[in-house]
Amino acid sequence: MSTVKYGLAETGPRIEAFLAPVIAKAGFQLTVKVASGAGVHPDFETPDLMVRLSGPDVDLVLENKAELLLALEHLTLEALRLPAEDHSRICFDANDYRVLRVQELRMSAQSAAERVKKTGQAYFFNPMTSRERRILHLALREEKELRSESVGGGPFRQVCVLLLDAPMPPAPPPPVRQPDFVSRNKFGGPGGGRGGDRDRGPRRDGDRGRGPRRDSRS
Repeated sequence: MSTVKYGLAETGPRIEAFLAPVIAKAGFQLTVKVASGAGVHPDFETPDLMVRLSGPDVDLVLENKAELLLALEHLTLEALRLPAEDHSRICFDANDYRVLRVQELRMSAQSAAERVKKTGQAYFFNPMTSRERRILHLALREEKELRSESVGGGPFRQVCVLLLDAPMPPAPPPPVRQPDFVSRNKFGGPGGGRGGDRDRGPRRDGDRGRGPRRDSRS
């Protein structure tokens, strides 16, 4: 059993003191509750503290694969100046997203293992965070015929599952991320704060609803 390094009485108020103004200035209606992380998912994660978010805007926190949840978690860990090796000791969650995500990753690991055994071909997961990669590795640790390795760099680091003695194949090229011109804001609908310009259709240069533009030289 790991020793608790970040106690609730000492670190909990520091987390709340950092998040409260961040959430208020962002205009989100969220409640923060810091609790002990004991018994959350002992086979895969043993955080010292669990930071749970709730409230009317919790669905926004979980949009786009919990992008905002993970961002708040990262900012908090940086604000507390936790070393990288201690980042897994504080975990953020909302509506049990992290618990359900662990179960999803376990099932994905089992499915990948069966596929590799059947086909003999290596399987690459999509890029994911170091915590999620660790869960995949732990889910596959009892496999005698397979091994799992993390390959790639930065945000494109991913887990590869392959036969125990098979050579590591070339990793697939990193995905090309399309520009995200349309984002969802808390006031509903797409539009990055502009009320959904995308739905208006293309607009030609100078076309602002005043009719065709004439050439001043004619």
